[in-house]
Amino acid sequence: MPVIRRLPDTLVNRIAAGEVVERPASALKELVENAIDAGAGHVAVRLANGGLDRIEVTDDGCGMAPDEIALALERHATSKLPDEAIEQVATLGFRGEALPSIASVARLTIESRPVLRQAQDERRADGWSRTVDHGEVVAEGPAALPPGTRIRVEDLFGRVPARRKFLRSARSEYAACLDVVRRLAMARPDVGFTLEHDGRRVLAVPGGEGLARRVAQLIARELADEGVAIEAERGANNGTWARLTGVAGLPTFNRGVADHQYLFVNGRPVKDRLLIGAVRGAYADMLARDRHAVLALFLEVPPEEVDVNVHPAKTEVRFRDPAFVRGFIVSGLRHALDSAAGRSAQPVASGAMANWQAEPLAALPPAGGAGEAPGAPSPGLTSLFARQYAPQGQRLGESGALWRGYEQGVMAPAARAEAAVPLVAGAQDFPLGVARGQVAQTYIVAEAADGLVIVDQHAAHERLVMERLKAAGAGQAAASSQALLIPEVVELEETDCDRLEEAAPRLAEHGLALERFGPDAMLVRAVPAPLAGGDIKALVRDVADDIAQHGDALLLGERLDHVLATMACHGSVRAGRALSVAEMNALLREMEATPRSGQCNHGRPTWVKLAHADIEKLFGRK
Repeated sequence: MPVIRRLPDTLVNRIAAGEVVERPASALKELVENAIDAGAGHVAVRLANGGLDRIEVTDDGCGMAPDEIALALERHATSKLPDEAIEQVATLGFRGEALPSIASVARLTIESRPVLRQAQDERRADGWSRTVDHGEVVAEGPAALPPGTRIRVEDLFGRVPARRKFLRSARSEYAACLDVVRRLAMARPDVGFTLEHDGRRVLAVPGGEGLARRVAQLIARELADEGVAIEAERGANNGTWARLTGVAGLPTFNRGVADHQYLFVNGRPVKDRLLIGAVRGAYADMLARDRHAVLALFLEVPPEEVDVNVHPAKTEVRFRDPAFVRGFIVSGLRHALDSAAGRSAQPVASGAMANWQAEPLAALPPAGGAGEAPGAPSPGLTSLFARQYAPQGQRLGESGALWRGYEQGVMAPAARAEAAVPLVAGAQDFPLGVARGQVAQTYIVAEAADGLVIVDQHAAHERLVMERLKAAGAGQAAASSQALLIPEVVELEETDCDRLEEAAPRLAEHGLALERFGPDAMLVRAVPAPLAGGDIKALVRDVADDIAQHGDALLLGERLDHVLATMACHGSVRAGRALSVAEMNALLREMEATPRSGQCNHGRPTWVKLAHADIEKLFGRK
């Protein structure tokens, strides 16, 4: 029988270091968090060889006295928990494990000088230094430095070759360290940060700047013009409140990886699956599946509503009411994106529509047909939405478009030439201008008062159809459902059946009617009408998994959005279809009055604009 024994302190510290210090970026994160918690107004970081050789963090915080330095290097010693109310912790760190864990696997030098808090304090505030080499104190004594703390970590995992060989290249470790500093700098725009790598300054942001400016500086400068500000608050029936701020990129401003999504909970950078899923759900009908949004979200909730003591590295959190949090984030993001009206991330002239983009939808001019005064009746989109149902030769809507009739199942426009409509008085107020023609039977060319607008007719009409389908569903008390002639039996685990049975009333609002059918099966009597004919068993299993993960049936609504997007794509004006001038103008007017018309359902831009200045530059006039 094996003998039970106590592990030596050095081995205990190395085991603990494996949980807290995985790589140089992990050590850097702990040191910078300590600097922020110490009240620093500026944090300077210096790296050598990606942090493998040296990490140095200097701050101008409160500093430590010699006896406090010694105590800080002991396990589970911290100043951040004045009492036992861990659920009320408001600092980034609180475990008291970081410094002793780092010191057990590297050479750690702490130099600190406390800040005298009272002018009449006659104590000498001298600096002090203490060096610990892989768990052993090797030197200590006076140190000369301004008030604050400087910590230097050298030879990380130098005596733990089994851990050292698992580290990546210096370039990869440097990238991870840079990401850590960026996230913490975003979390605290009131604190200044500098980062030097091998003597080269790679990041410098001053303290005291606004959140939007800090985010744009650290993520992408284009985000200032191609993003929307988020400001939302909500309260729940149980008294819970939440506040969401940040900057979200337009759907057309996206990336191929999710590395540019920065999420914060009560000022703490996190990588939480619930929050990532909420972001994906908010952009579900605006981005292709292989594209990812660019954003920085700051969620604030009462400290007792979130558990930050889930992971040793404090990168994961757990919410008391995850369904409330996810729903709040999805609605807050979508509201902010809707407020962007028809904005589009334009590679040609990004500022061309700045004045119109900043206006709310209510400030847009009334939609009128081409050649009409702004107050004239709108022709609508009857010629676009109802043409396949019109009798042969019938005029559709007020636009006066003539159609020949069905030709192999597709309507074609009348074969007649139409004169371009002049830009009459008042028509120049249309943000997207007046149609002048069609290029390759795919792109609409319109003349606006301040430039030339090019519209992708299929992408634009796809978004308009999608919004109409969603508006039609929102106007119903409950989603329309399709009853099954023969109810479908879906076998699941008993726990999944319990969750589905509890969520049945919520699912019925989406059109999915479920009943319990024994201990480990569910009976499906009806499904949402757009999902009729699909894989019902896969749908129910996915919904059950979503409830197990997030505590609510949210995936079903996202699936409906995806189905509506597919329906909109197949029911929209195709590229290669000739449109009359009246139809093109009707499309432009509808775009001006439709939210999110700046991008299609897959995140591609629906229009770009060449300002007069851009055209003049092309021809050398400026």
